[in-house]
Amino acid sequence: MPDPPRFEIRLAKEDFKFSAAHFTLFPDGRAELLHGHNYRVRVALAGRSLDAVGLLVDAAAVKRRIRAACAALDERTLIPAATDRLLVRRADGGVEVSFGDRSYRFPEGDVVLVPLENVSIELLARKLWEEVAPELGGTLVEELTVEVEETPGQSCAYRAPVPGRGADRPPGRHPDRPVEGAPG
Repeated sequence: MPDPPRFEIRLAKEDFKFSAAHFTLFPDGRAELLHGHNYRVRVALAGRSLDAVGLLVDAAAVKRRIRAACAALDERTLIPAATDRLLVRRADGGVEVSFGDRSYRFPEGDVVLVPLENVSIELLARKLWEEVAPELGGTLVEELTVEVEETPGQSCAYRAPVPGRGADRPPGRHPDRPVEGAPG
């Protein structure tokens, strides 16, 4: 049975970006050298129905949330805070990070301790999805995709249903607005 028709809004604005330093930890105990990327973020919002004026969602609120999430990571060094593979310590206005025989010291304001096990595009995509998804409560959006590109041609997309769109709330029905314009 084919998937039902749906609408998909894609947002990939020029300012959906952040520049950050990081290093990825690998399963074999290695880690990349500290380096940076100019990350780009793209978002897709999908649903089967439109509201009474022909909209899936107020895209302006979503764009504000994406820009805020990017700004929080921009021009920072991203350190995974949910791993036991690094020793991370705050001291004297700085953040000290140790991995094996490597040690780094950064000014505290230059670091974001991200609540992740690793700083990979996979986990960054999921983290940004988790930051944008709450903005979609009460909308007709059923599925959200967030893609993070670290270099041209290398990206990861995280796609999942929007919370609150389960069996208790049928897709395509909005509690406060009449639904019109739904495809066949």
